[in-house]
Amino acid sequence: MISERIFDVTKDGNKIICYKIESQNGFVEILNYGGIIRSLVIPDKDGKATDVVIGFDSIQEYIDYHGSYFGALIGRCANRIAFGRFTLNGKEYQLAINNRENHLHGGIKGYESYIWDVDEYDPNGNALVLHLFDPDMRENYPGNVNVTVTYSFTDDNELTIDYKAVSDKDTVFNPTNHSYFNLNGAGSGTIYNHYLEIYADYFTPINSSCLPTGEIKEVTPAISFKSGKALADGLICKADDPDIVAGGGYDCNYVLGHNGEMKLAATAIGDISGIKMHVYTTQPGIQLYSGNFMKDNITGKDGKTYGYRHAFCLETQFAPDSINHPTWDSPLLKANQPCHYITKYVFPSYINKQ
Repeated sequence: MISERIFDVTKDGNKIICYKIESQNGFVEILNYGGIIRSLVIPDKDGKATDVVIGFDSIQEYIDYHGSYFGALIGRCANRIAFGRFTLNGKEYQLAINNRENHLHGGIKGYESYIWDVDEYDPNGNALVLHLFDPDMRENYPGNVNVTVTYSFTDDNELTIDYKAVSDKDTVFNPTNHSYFNLNGAGSGTIYNHYLEIYADYFTPINSSCLPTGEIKEVTPAISFKSGKALADGLICKADDPDIVAGGGYDCNYVLGHNGEMKLAATAIGDISGIKMHVYTTQPGIQLYSGNFMKDNITGKDGKTYGYRHAFCLETQFAPDSINHPTWDSPLLKANQPCHYITKYVFPSYINKQ
């Protein structure tokens, strides 16, 4: 079932609505501001309700921490574009530089900073549909783009994010969601002992600006999660690996090669809670970010405290700067040709056995 409440009011008087999709086992809360996933509550191995994403109790806190993109939808283009430049149909476009010398997550004001329209919904249903009109040359991206994102949450603890878009001009479109997960519960401490598997043989190495070097390489021992290991294995034991040094931790894109098919990309397990999360996607890459730039002593929901590496992200998307690498999977959205991407975060229930 779906319900709504006024979450907060912005300084300029806009009401921010929180939508709650409840299942038999838990719930997810979504804000119309930025399409933010504020809460995701599921049972742990003992049946205890556990909120596994970082969030806040006021809209101003989300605004204050804008550069961390907590829980938000990201667009028009997730991740980095080198020097903020790309060329389409012979024309060069210069975007805002907002991350060292590069463009990041759609610019100064990306999808995370807008109030999205919400369709009427069935109170007894499990799907919430959000819309955003992204006009031509906003943040200097070409094309009027209509974006639809549908969130659904089932009794099987399956959170689906369904992205659709259509543009009237050729443009770049690379959406993701930037939720920060701690499967032991938000505010429970570091994620060092979380177990992780990522089903990828290749990755895109980065330079000191966290920008791809242009290579696609076989995963190195430090970067590989094919056989599964704790996050601490790389963050502590292999902290001198060049790609971990460059990102200040894991800030790494893994090449999935899904060719638009829905496949399992990653599995994570909280070492204390036992909560398991499978990530499925049709998108060609997944970015592991280990909370490298999280600040200490952040006060979150219900007075919980978040800190350095207290959460991680698994962002499904096209590779960073892929618009400038013609041989890579391309985030090019052709005029009047709709695109459709799906990502699922699935939490197997202990009640139904794993």
